[in-house]
Amino acid sequence: MPAVARLRSVVIDCPDPHALADFYARVGGGTPEPEDDDWVVLRVPDGPRLAFQRAPAHTPPEWPRADRNSQQFHVDFDAGSTWQEMDAAHEKVLALGARPLDLEDTENKDFRVYADPAGHPFCLCRIERP
Repeated sequence: MPAVARLRSVVIDCPDPHALADFYARVGGGTPEPEDDDWVVLRVPDGPRLAFQRAPAHTPPEWPRADRNSQQFHVDFDAGSTWQEMDAAHEKVLALGARPLDLEDTENKDFRVYADPAGHPFCLCRIERP
C-alpha cells in the first residue's frame, strides 16, 4: 500500500526539552539539536528522529493505568542479547535519572520498564540474536 506521507518525528511533550533530549541521547545515542528553548531534535543513529517539545503544564502518564492518564506511548531500546548487557544498561539508565516502573519477574521477561526524568515510560529490551 502506498504511503500518504513519511514519518518525520516522534514528538514528546515535557517540561524541559533540553534535559530530556540529553537523557535520550545518553540512552540511545545521537546529538540533541536545539531549535529554540521550546524545541529540541534528537537524530538517533539508524533510528527515528525524536523531538522534544516544551509543555509547561505537562502531567506525566501513570503506568500502568488504563482508566486515566495512561502511558499513551513508550520507546523500546535494544539493550543487548545477554542478561549481563541488560544489567549494565539498567545501572546506566538509573545513573542518568531513570526510575524503575516494572522490574518484577525479570528472569522470565525480556524487558524492563522505566520512567524517564519527565515520567514517560520506556523499556530496555533483551533481543536474542540468531
